[in-house]
Amino acid sequence: MYNAAHRILKDAFEAEDIMQEAFLTVFTKMHTYKGEVTFGAWLKRIVINKSLTQLKKNNRYQEVKMEVIPTEEAENESIDYSGLKASNVFSCLQSLKENYRIILNLHLIEGYDYEEISQILGYTNENVRTTVSRAKKKLKQVLLANNIQTQGYGR
Repeated sequence: MYNAAHRILKDAFEAEDIMQEAFLTVFTKMHTYKGEVTFGAWLKRIVINKSLTQLKKNNRYQEVKMEVIPTEEAENESIDYSGLKASNVFSCLQSLKENYRIILNLHLIEGYDYEEISQILGYTNENVRTTVSRAKKKLKQVLLANNIQTQGYGR
C-alpha cells in the first residue's frame, strides 16, 4: 500500500501521511465494507484515491493532454529486453510526465484494467486506452534513449 502511494506521490513523507489517513478511513468506514472485493483490494483503492486527491491538492496533477508522438522512432527501434533490469525500467517509468506515470503505474504495476482506471481517474475508457498506449510508446522511447546512452559509455 505504501509503495502504491509512493509511486503516485513521489514523496516518502506524503506517502506515509496518506497511509495513516487511509487506515483512519478504513477504521471509521469499516461498516461500509460490503465484501464485494477482497479487503486488500478495498484498502488499496482507498490508498490510491487518497493519493490522487493529495496529488491534486498539490497542484501537480494535470489533465491528460494529447501529445503527438512520432511513431517511427519508437516502432523502428527495437529494445533488447533480455538486458533490461527492472530497476532501470522503473526509474524510466518514474521519469515520465505525471499523467503517463500515474496511468502506467495503475495499469502495469497495480494491475488495474482500463475500465477500473477510467473509474479511478474519471476519464473515458477511450481516453484511458489512448493514454496507456501513448505512455507505453513514450516509455519505450525513454528506454531506447537510456539504452543508447548506456551502450555509448561501454556498459
